[in-house]
Amino acid sequence: MFGKILIANRGEIALRILRACKELGIATVAVHSTADADAMHVKLADESVCIGPPAAKDSYLNIPNLLAACEITGADAVHPGYGFLAENARFAEILIDHGVQFIGPKPEHIRIMGDKIEAKKTARRLGIPCVPGSDGGISSDDEAMRVASDIGFPVLVKAAAGGGGRGMKVARSADELSAALSTARAEARAAFGDDAVYLEKYLGTPRHIEIQVLGDGQGNAIHLGERDCSLQRRHQKVWEEAPSPIITPEQRAGIGETVAQAMRDLKYLGAGTVEFLYENGEFYFIEMNTRIQVEHPVTEAITGIDLINEQIRVAAGEALGIRQEDVVLEGHAIECRVNAENPRTFRPSPGKIGYWHVPGGLGVRVDSAVYQGYTIPPYYDSLVGKLIVHGKTRAECLMRLRRALDEFVVEGIETTLPLFRELAVNDEIVRGAYDIHWLEHFLAEGEPGGH
Repeated sequence: MFGKILIANRGEIALRILRACKELGIATVAVHSTADADAMHVKLADESVCIGPPAAKDSYLNIPNLLAACEITGADAVHPGYGFLAENARFAEILIDHGVQFIGPKPEHIRIMGDKIEAKKTARRLGIPCVPGSDGGISSDDEAMRVASDIGFPVLVKAAAGGGGRGMKVARSADELSAALSTARAEARAAFGDDAVYLEKYLGTPRHIEIQVLGDGQGNAIHLGERDCSLQRRHQKVWEEAPSPIITPEQRAGIGETVAQAMRDLKYLGAGTVEFLYENGEFYFIEMNTRIQVEHPVTEAITGIDLINEQIRVAAGEALGIRQEDVVLEGHAIECRVNAENPRTFRPSPGKIGYWHVPGGLGVRVDSAVYQGYTIPPYYDSLVGKLIVHGKTRAECLMRLRRALDEFVVEGIETTLPLFRELAVNDEIVRGAYDIHWLEHFLAEGEPGGH
């Protein structure tokens, strides 16, 4: 087992990793920018190192500074969390070259899955069902038209290096295809420095269903059921739940085993999430995230398995200690991402927290690194905390969520809590009758009020 882990992240995920390390008896190193000197993970870590000024490119994305922090502190492993360098294959390779273990997948798997075209080819080869579309990048308008004619309009133009909804454009007819291609290419070039795009069939009212996997790099891999992440705004997840209200046990077992077998064939190492669009009883692969996800607590709630703990164990060379038959899904869990944003416009609301009271009680968990008097800096994402509730049934879970939301008080900044209070009592949400477009329509028709 590792003696000391450097946590190459900030915010709630840095604190989450720190807690797992402490429970395993592993010393911790926090890194931080000058803007995060008062952050909770810095206060609680055994050691801390300032790695640069506020801008992420000069601190949390600064590989030489992170490597120097490892050398100064003698850290023998790095946990990257999510975001920042979590899916940077070159970072993983540099660490390994310097004798520091990267707590995550093998660099080649990060690289394959980070390129959406290669990821789709790999998924097909491994027997994972995919959305109909181009076999690779689209090089011309004529080629795009041929592919679109084969799969049928509407089609989705997607950046190969994309993420967060950037470089994605819908063409509903042949007349719209050329403009969608040029716009998607321009967005991709600006956001990722890579204008490669590909085409997929555009699904009208799908759900976003993702399968959590764990592998030990030795050919052992399991799945931990699915999460439903269909409540999204501009391709950003807002509310996640497990299990999905619409997936049957038979469907779960089928797609879960397909994905787990693919991970065994790949000899995948660590935690990962295979994401699908689901429509009319069919699953269609869209991408794989080779890291821990923001929404991992809902899976922990229904399985009782500590995913960060397992990430650390398999990265240290241990064989996976959980068999598929050991995984039992119990009850229902929902996570709300509480952001420092206006609940109507979603404009970021950084600033000093004047009062902070989080809910508690049976089945309630709050993952957050903020505290009363803490000032949320304007340089990073706006996530201030995650409210996770668990109940024996989805109905009980929703009742517990409403109760917990009523107890959650944040003053001094605006948050998205009012939005969740509305969603938790909405009839369609209660019935589980929503898709990936539902939240956008809800916000357009009647935006949540209050602060």
